[in-house]
Amino acid sequence: MAPSSTPVSLPALPDGFLPALKRIVGDRGLLTKAEGILPHVTEQRGRFVGATACVVKPGTTGEVAQVIKLCQDHDIAIVPQGGNTGLVSAGIAFAEDRAIILNLSRMNKVRNLDPLNNTMTVEAGCILQNIQEAAAKADRFFPLSLGSEGSCQIGGNIASNAGGINVIRYGNTRALVLGLEVVTADGEIWDGLRSLRKDNTGYDLKQLFIGSEGTLGVITAAVLKLFPAMKERSTAFIGLRQLDDAPPLLGLAQSLIGEALNSFELIPRIALDFALKHGQDITDPLGQPYDWYILLEASAGTPQANLPLLFESFLEQALEAGLIHDAALAQNTAQADSFWRLRENITLCQKAEGGSIKHDIAVPLSAIPAFISKANAAVESYLPGIRPYPFGHIGDGNIHYNLSQPPGMDINDYLAHWDRLNRIVHDIVVDMGGSISAEHGIGRVKLEENLHYKSPLEIRMMQQIKQSLDPKNLMNPGKLLPVSPRS
Repeated sequence: MAPSSTPVSLPALPDGFLPALKRIVGDRGLLTKAEGILPHVTEQRGRFVGATACVVKPGTTGEVAQVIKLCQDHDIAIVPQGGNTGLVSAGIAFAEDRAIILNLSRMNKVRNLDPLNNTMTVEAGCILQNIQEAAAKADRFFPLSLGSEGSCQIGGNIASNAGGINVIRYGNTRALVLGLEVVTADGEIWDGLRSLRKDNTGYDLKQLFIGSEGTLGVITAAVLKLFPAMKERSTAFIGLRQLDDAPPLLGLAQSLIGEALNSFELIPRIALDFALKHGQDITDPLGQPYDWYILLEASAGTPQANLPLLFESFLEQALEAGLIHDAALAQNTAQADSFWRLRENITLCQKAEGGSIKHDIAVPLSAIPAFISKANAAVESYLPGIRPYPFGHIGDGNIHYNLSQPPGMDINDYLAHWDRLNRIVHDIVVDMGGSISAEHGIGRVKLEENLHYKSPLEIRMMQQIKQSLDPKNLMNPGKLLPVSPRS
């Protein structure tokens, strides 16, 4: 867990450092007052508050390079930051980091959009939703989609290898990036902005930076894959017979609907109850309560009358096979949007029920029902009255295994169980061949857990890569890997 909960004063910066920064980025690119800095050191759930002497907002890649060179000269660490929407404190500076924050929000241009090549070149500070909209204006589709898309930035998405609701069809962010522009830890600019599907000329260097959480360099721009705009959409909300039926239902959907299947989301009844209780404009799609639900959607790049027919055939066969109780097939865009509004309210409405201890895990698809059953039994035995709240991207094996506090329990007393509940859940995940972080990353919050479960060899190989690219350990120290002495 992050080490700091309140702002801490920092040692003074070297003489001449702030004036040198201001010469690089100008007055609008440098924040030194507490009120301007506070939003950049506050974790978006409010759990942690870090500390930094300043926030630097460069406007160009050249300015990023100059800032990094200046920091190298003065042995000052750098924490790259996007929209600060992350859940593992990877983009927050803490007092012990002795770091400045390098925020990329001013670098938000679409440099190029090539509809014939199905690519878009964007700067790291572009907001994800703006990228989606720019693609749509060109009759193209960018499939990365997640709850924070209205404020998260593509550089952070790439640095954390974000997932979202469409991974089952399009893959994680890693699969959507063709090229990168990166400022290395020594301030050099690597121009890897290649818009090629095939480039077999050596190591695929961009893959080192995707998912590296800013520990190897600063991503300043990217070439993204685009796809034909979706002209046809079918969405269904399904009541499952039992949780064990979810994997075979997914298999049936994949065999009948095929590659058009975008999303396959698991929703428990408790989440629907919370949404109905605390959300706005939420309705129960099926009326009658069931323990588990599936929200699935398929789309096609050209209008196809047979997509609704495929959906109807799938639902009929699912009913005949005894896999589902009931289903609602969206009859129009408004009804489809109402299904997704319910899904998007899951996390927000859980907050209204008090403290929540969250886990972002992945297990093999076939193991999901067994994982949930075993984890539920374990956490309920440890803390009677706790309310398991598992939901998420079952189509790619990613479950957000959240735990709501027992009713009436003091929130601080509940959150004091965070580490123990992490270990209970993560032991089960790893025993099933899973991952303790499916799409949120490691940052500082999961650092100790990652060290506990990863093999020493894996950690050592990652440290060797880090040492090679950032020998002075100035890039986002203390995130993803343990802090090593600076050279």
